[in-house]
Amino acid sequence: MANIRKRGNTYQIRVSCGYKLNGEQVVQTMSWKPPEGMTPKQAEKEFQKQAILFEDKCLKGQVTANVKFEEFAEQWFEEYARLNLRRSSFERMRQVTQRVYPALGHLRLDRITGRQIQQFINNLVLNGKNMQTGKPLSRKTAVHHLSFISDVFSYAVRMDIVSDNPCRKVYVPKGGKKEKEIYSIEEIEQLFRLLEDAPLKYRTFFTLAVYTGFRRGELMGLEWKDIDFESGVVSVRRTSNYTVKTGIYTDTTKTKSSQRSMKLPQLVLDILKEHKAEQDNERQKLGTKWFECDRLFVTADGHPMHNNTTYNWLRKFCKKNDFPFRDIHSLRHFYASALINEGIDVATVSSALGHSAISTTTSIYLHAFQDANARASEAIANVLDFSKKETPPPDPDGRERKIRLIKTSYGQKASSGQ
Repeated sequence: MANIRKRGNTYQIRVSCGYKLNGEQVVQTMSWKPPEGMTPKQAEKEFQKQAILFEDKCLKGQVTANVKFEEFAEQWFEEYARLNLRRSSFERMRQVTQRVYPALGHLRLDRITGRQIQQFINNLVLNGKNMQTGKPLSRKTAVHHLSFISDVFSYAVRMDIVSDNPCRKVYVPKGGKKEKEIYSIEEIEQLFRLLEDAPLKYRTFFTLAVYTGFRRGELMGLEWKDIDFESGVVSVRRTSNYTVKTGIYTDTTKTKSSQRSMKLPQLVLDILKEHKAEQDNERQKLGTKWFECDRLFVTADGHPMHNNTTYNWLRKFCKKNDFPFRDIHSLRHFYASALINEGIDVATVSSALGHSAISTTTSIYLHAFQDANARASEAIANVLDFSKKETPPPDPDGRERKIRLIKTSYGQKASSGQ
């Protein structure tokens, strides 16, 4: 039962919400002052209504006078994040607390407003600096910070701690959209020529990257049992990731759709066989000193290779050969663009890339699809451009014109009935 006190023109409501483990009573309080113009009778009636509503919220756990954002966020990490998030996502959320806790951690959960969160996000975008390099933060980093705050509040809503998520109206300001740097077909051909003299494991890695479009973590997570040399099929079943706290570890794929299989060209299978033979030879040389992990890409003694090794190697390789460096993910963009330029439908492209939704593919590669559609429009325009054809004799019923159009569009198949 609520305990009601009146102090002057202000009413105070106190509700007992039980006891903590240490025996301390948990009491929630609320002050209410009647608006000007209310009669004492009206004020008393309205206050009784407010007292009932407040007591009901307290009993449902929707009033959290003593719960600070940081305190509840730590509960979220243990009760939800640790059980439901991939390890890489969990570690990323842990990293963003370095900025979120100093800004919002000391504030009561139920008193944080959307405006306060918006100001925090705006400041990140405008003034945020990378803690290691000092460079401005990317918009994606600000998105990660907002996602963390929103996830904590969403959990608080589900647990009836608060009644609303203040992040629902917060947005991340749009920055200048950086154009994706994608290698041209001529540059890829040049890259392959340069790789002919590179160590075999790096030549294998970048050949696979170009011909499959796999993510870096997916490539690093490949094991020899994932390759069926008889059928020529490679399957993505896991990823290899790295965090400072955990080191190199094996994880599930980004989404269920990321678990996929792909047929490899013979030239890729040949280089894989060559790479396996070289790795088997190294295994025999080291004997018991070789660490057996079945990975395609390993260190000199067989341990899984660090995710950044191929990135750093490519950067130095490009600098040495005066070749443009556009990171490893650009090879995935090249793969997708090549498929689109060849007229492969969006559903097939999305499946090959391991995207969970076709909308993801169309959003990322919108420009490439627009270019492909423009070429399709030009192609049909060329087919139907009768101004370049000889002027036909008069044909009142249009029968001859229809026959010529079919022959022009479908070639000899139309006339032969194939």
